[in-house]
Amino acid sequence: MKVSYIQSPHYMTHDSLQWQALKQAILMHKPDVLVTNEIPFGKWLPCNPIYSKKDAQQWIKDSDDGLTQLQQLDIALILSSRAIQATHRLANEAFVLEHGHYHFAHQKHYFPEESGFYETAWFTTDKPGFKVVKTAQLTIGFLLCTELMFNEWARAYGRQGAHLIVIPRATGQNYDNWKTAAAMAAIVSGCYVVSSNRVGEQDQQLTFGGKGFAFAPDGSPISETSAEHPVVSFELDLAKVATAQAQYPCYVKELLGSSS
Repeated sequence: MKVSYIQSPHYMTHDSLQWQALKQAILMHKPDVLVTNEIPFGKWLPCNPIYSKKDAQQWIKDSDDGLTQLQQLDIALILSSRAIQATHRLANEAFVLEHGHYHFAHQKHYFPEESGFYETAWFTTDKPGFKVVKTAQLTIGFLLCTELMFNEWARAYGRQGAHLIVIPRATGQNYDNWKTAAAMAAIVSGCYVVSSNRVGEQDQQLTFGGKGFAFAPDGSPISETSAEHPVVSFELDLAKVATAQAQYPCYVKELLGSSS
C-alpha cells in the first residue's frame, strides 16, 4: 500500500498555481493514501493573537474549497484537517476522505499559545475524544500537530488497533523534538507514523519548516520531504504493524490498583 505525504506552501488556495503544481506532483506518485499538513488551504491565522470572525469565515471558505479539490483527486484515502465553525471560535477537524466520501475523525484538543501559534484565541473543541477511524484498507488515528507531544494518545491508538497514526502539522524550523516524538509514537503504538507540514515564510512573522517525515512501526525513520522532494512515498506493510504490536513495549499491560 503506497502512502504519500507532503510539504505544502504556507498560503495555498484551491485556485493557486502552488496547488496545481503540488497536485500534479502528488498524482505522479499514484498513492493509495495521501497525508496532508494541518489545514492545508488558506492563511495560517493564529499568527494574530486576536480572533477575527471575518478572517475565520474566510479560512472556513478556503478549507471548504480545498476539500472539494481533495475530493476530486483519484486517491482511495486522503487524511487531512480543515477549519470549521465551532462554538464561538473555530475547530480544527481531522477527517478521512474514503473514495471522496467525508468521515469525521477528530478535533484538535491541545493548543499552544505563543508567537506564531496563538491557537487558544482561534480554536476550541466541540467533539472530544481520540478514536480511530476504520476504513476498508486501514485503521487510522490522528494527532493534530501539538497532540503528538502527548504520547499517551499514540499508545491508546495502538491499543485500538490502529495501523497508521497521522500528524498533520503547522510547525517552524526546529525539527528535532517533532521527530523524536514521532519515533516514540511509533514505538509505543506499533504503528506507522506519518507527518506533513507547511513550508515558507508568512508575513515576516513565522517561517514554516516543511520536513514531512515517516517512521516505521519499530520507530526507525523511513524518509522525509525536502524542497527538492515536496512529495515522498513509501510502502506500508501491515505485517510489520502486527509484528511490532505483538512485541515490547506494545504488549505491556497496565495492572493499576492490583494487589500483590
